[in-house]
Amino acid sequence: MSKTRGGTPEQSPVGAPTARRGETEANGRGTGDGDTRFFGQPWALAHIFGVEMWERFSFYGMQGILLIYLYYSAAQGGLGMPETVAAGIVGAYGGAVYLSTILGAWLADRLFGSERVLFASAIVIMAGHIALALLPGFLGVGIGLVLVAVGSGGLKANATSVVGTLYSADDPRRDSGFSLFYLGINLGAFAGPLLTGLLQTTLGFHWGFGLAAVGMALGLIQYSFGRKQLPAEARRVPNPLPRGRYGVVIGIGLAGVTAIAVAVLLGWIRAENLATVVIAVTLLATIAYFVVILASSRITAVERSRVVGFIPLFITSVAFWSLYQQQFTVVTIYSDQKLDRDILGWEMPVSWVQSINPIFIILLSGAFAALWLKLGRRQPSTPVKFALAAVIMGLAFLLFLPFAGGGPNSTPLLAIVGILFVFTVAELLLSPVGLSVATKLAPEAFHTQMVALFFLSVALGTAIAGELAKFYDPTNEVPYFSILGAIAIVVGLALLASVKPVLALMRGVR
Repeated sequence: MSKTRGGTPEQSPVGAPTARRGETEANGRGTGDGDTRFFGQPWALAHIFGVEMWERFSFYGMQGILLIYLYYSAAQGGLGMPETVAAGIVGAYGGAVYLSTILGAWLADRLFGSERVLFASAIVIMAGHIALALLPGFLGVGIGLVLVAVGSGGLKANATSVVGTLYSADDPRRDSGFSLFYLGINLGAFAGPLLTGLLQTTLGFHWGFGLAAVGMALGLIQYSFGRKQLPAEARRVPNPLPRGRYGVVIGIGLAGVTAIAVAVLLGWIRAENLATVVIAVTLLATIAYFVVILASSRITAVERSRVVGFIPLFITSVAFWSLYQQQFTVVTIYSDQKLDRDILGWEMPVSWVQSINPIFIILLSGAFAALWLKLGRRQPSTPVKFALAAVIMGLAFLLFLPFAGGGPNSTPLLAIVGILFVFTVAELLLSPVGLSVATKLAPEAFHTQMVALFFLSVALGTAIAGELAKFYDPTNEVPYFSILGAIAIVVGLALLASVKPVLALMRGVR
């Protein structure tokens, strides 16, 4: 996916979230005013552009070969896990990345500020890739994926916020600056799977993981030299935690880590049920967030109505991501076993399929932005865009049916290119506006929490994508693609039929 991670909410300039309150200088001017050294943008943007591009390079480069590393046999350089278990781990890992954004945002808001959390997160990510590259077997996978998930969540939660500190609220370069930032994301997402996949097929998996570590190191080195040029606002702690509560927070953190360790030792958390555990944790976090916000005495009746209006959008988002994120589970297995990857006698690496979506994002995101700009207030409302995204995503799954049941190399490469084009169209209808609508519907007192809720929909959908992959049978694909495609279409049509009452709940937000 384009890289929210992409495919994800991070991927498009359209609807880029506005800066949180306090993300401009006290005098109302962004510190980048008058600085146009980086393609007309503040020079400091180059450093954030670089670290995010290399982080996405390492993230998607590693993820492009992760699944096949888990289920390839030892003779092929892999760990020999069952495909369904391996897919569940990849889905759980993806869900954990988005769960970690909540931790990253909290650390920035209450303790350290966005810039410091971003820098520390980049170091954690690099350590995770080094673990995957150097530590053997399941030890490397366990340590590496935990570090990369936690680090990626922290970086994802704060990179956009740091970019926002470079501009005043009315700086006309703001949207184009975010566009340039997201271009860096997708350049990294495009190049990562190409190069790690090439190394994996020629030298082995650990060389591919090592390249991901090198990429993250390059981004970190560049950023370490340039971070001093960022405005002081990027390091400000918006809502400092009282020192008297440090002990309580540390205690809660240690208790959480201990509980996870005990659950693993007792066998309650295993590789086989990891996706289920992440789904359960995400559901509990989602319910808790909605209950806390809706029950709060700090929100008005209008704000409460808007939060209720966000619920059907949240459900549709979960349905969308549970199919879209199968690019890294079922679509990877399909590309490995069914796709004809022969190009003039040379077999294209499996991971290269992951680079198709970023190409379409780079090509189409500008076109979508121009379309919405031209339509202005005549453009479809957010619920309609969400509904169309789910319907089109369901249709994309149905496009697999003409090739279902085929043997090895039975699906032409152009077919998967066409299907992923449809994936991208659906993504651009939902992902770019997801964070935007979350900020629009957010109560004044729960601005960050509403953004976290949207990330939770991505986390839940991604973990479900891993769980659903357990039902994929390469020898009997018709039920899988047809049922999931139909469910997504029904969810989309249900939202489409409910647009008027949902807009009424949204109280003037479109």
